[in-house]
Amino acid sequence: MTLGLILVIIIIIGALLATLLLSGKGDEEYSKSTKKNTTNLSLIYIVVIVLSFLAVGIYVRWFV
Repeated sequence: MTLGLILVIIIIIGALLATLLLSGKGDEEYSKSTKKNTTNLSLIYIVVIVLSFLAVGIYVRWFV
């Protein structure tokens, strides 16, 4: 039990140190790609929502 607890604490400390070391390295292109991805996803959602409303309108008009 004690050995397992010690191993878990060592793993947690190692993961914390690795996370802190990697967090210092930033990606300069990240904000550009994030903005582009957000724009693309927003356009996709807008098109899908508009098409969905049109489809529901057509269904209600012709089939109900």
